[in-house]
Order: sequence, then structure tokens, then C-alpha cells
Amino acid sequence: MKNKDILKKAKRLGKTIVFPEAGFSDRTIEAVKYIQKKGIAKPILIGDESALVLRDKKLIDFQIINPQTFPQKEELVKRLYKKRKDKGLTIEQAQELVLDPYYFATLLVDMELADGMVAGAEASTANTVRPALQVIKAKKKGGIVSSCFIMYGEDNKFLGDKCLILSDCGVIKHPTEDELYQIACHSVETYKSLGFTDPKVAFLSFSTKGSAEDESINVVRGAYEKFKKTEIPCDGEMQFDSAMVERVGKHKNPNGQIQGDANILIFPDLNSGNICYKAMQYVGGLTAVGPILQGLNKPINDLSRGCTVEDIIIATAITALQSNKEDK
Repeated sequence: MKNKDILKKAKRLGKTIVFPEAGFSDRTIEAVKYIQKKGIAKPILIGDESALVLRDKKLIDFQIINPQTFPQKEELVKRLYKKRKDKGLTIEQAQELVLDPYYFATLLVDMELADGMVAGAEASTANTVRPALQVIKAKKKGGIVSSCFIMYGEDNKFLGDKCLILSDCGVIKHPTEDELYQIACHSVETYKSLGFTDPKVAFLSFSTKGSAEDESINVVRGAYEKFKKTEIPCDGEMQFDSAMVERVGKHKNPNGQIQGDANILIFPDLNSGNICYKAMQYVGGLTAVGPILQGLNKPINDLSRGCTVEDIIIATAITALQSNKEDK
């Protein structure tokens, strides 16, 4: 898979994506100018219109919304208050939070005035995830929100045109059996939102089919046993090489469904997932897009604070593709 493939798919959809950091992020401004010019999405910028245009005259043609003067501000306040009053939120606190660009942008998505949100270039994951959990919420009652990284290489000899989903690499530190199962379900949805139809899920461990024993392996096995009832091709528990290298997979797992051809890798914990994606990115030379949030009612995506302009552009395209999946 290549960047241009993702951008081309997003361009066909004409989705509206909101950027709460446009008022204070140079990288975001550069990204949205490219996004609008190429028609990848329709950006909404959050901030003071006069200040933004003064900063960059090219922004005069953009839709810019100032939370202070937004005509539907009181409607947003009431919406937020209704969602959070049982948690102790007062109407005064709701009025204050609506002026926060992250809460404001999230509420625009919740009201379907935007199809998705991209943020995180200038703030911690909590700034993006907290409003999403409080306003957009998980798809299922009692469900979780997880994250994944989409990994691919433009000219990678090992992957070829293949795209990998690695999960969870950013949210759930020590997933339970049921949480691992939900993470796998979320990851299949993300994979399909990219236009792929052949998910193959590997539940990873330091053991392949009983080659070692540990309580942590039992959690992985339990998640696999639950997930295989979906009838989506899957296997576990298995080591990385069994999941990704055909020769090794056939040798270690001769009767398995996955023999080196996995495209969705489910890690037993956040340590292993986070370490692996960064090793793939910096040593393996793969492109890493994420963390992509999964399991929300609407697509809200978090950027790394070290992200590039290109990262913001690709994350926007992924968000557009996710929103298209939600529409169906």
C-alpha cells in the first residue's frame, strides 16, 4: 500500500474533518492547506478567523469557526451538560468546556456538523481522548476504546503491497481476555475501512501453540477462542515469526489458519505493541499511521506530538475512510 492509495480513496468521499489545533499549530495549517488544495477532505478550522487569516492569508477561503461566537454555542453547552450531568458536570462547567477547542471540535462531530476530528500535534493524548470518551463514547455499552497503528511500506520487500494493523499500541495497558477480543474486533473494522476484505488476525505471544506456559498466555488463548467464533480467519497464541514468516509459520504451526500471512497483529499488552510498532517504523523503515482510535461512535484521531505535516495529511485521510465505514 502507498500513501497515494489512501489519499485517493479519501478524496472520493468528500468528508468534512475538523481541526481544533489550527489556531496554534503551524504543522496543522500547512497540512490543511494541502488537504483543501488536493480535495482530500473539507477542513473546518477552530480558532479566531481574523487571527488565522492574519497569520496566513491563504486561510481566507477556509471554513473557520470561533467557539466564542458560534451561533449554536448554547446548543453545544446543553448537549454536553446532558451527557455529563450524571457525572457531576454543572452547566457553568459545560459553558467553560465548550470553549476548549478539543471539546468544541468533538461536539461538532457529535452533532454531525463534521464527519471526524484530527488532533494531537500540540497536546497529549488525553486532550484528544478524554472529550471523545465523554462526548462521542464507545459504540457498545460497556465497550472499550482501543487504538491501532497502520503500518505499510512504499517499497518494502517484506510487506510488498500489504498493509498491517498493529493493536493495541497506545491506549489499553494490560488488556483482559475480553478486552483483547474487543481490540481484535475493532482492528478488523479499521482494516476493512481501508478497503481491504481479507482480514487475518494473529493473537501474539512469546509462545506458539503451547510451546510455553504462563498466565499471560492464558489471556491470549482465551481471547483467541472467543474471537474464532466470528469465523474471521485467525490464530493464536503465536509468536511474531509464526504470524509473519511463511516458512516459520508452516513449521511451528502446521495445522494453523495463519501461517506467516497475518495482516492484523494483536499484542498481549501495551508494552509489546508500542515497542514493536516503533521498531518497525525506525529500524524496519515502515510508515506508521496512528494512533488510530477504534471503538468510538464517530472517528476521532490522535496524532503524535512528533508528527510531521505528512502524518497529519494521512491521518486525515484515514479519518475520512473511518467515517465512511460508520455511514454504512
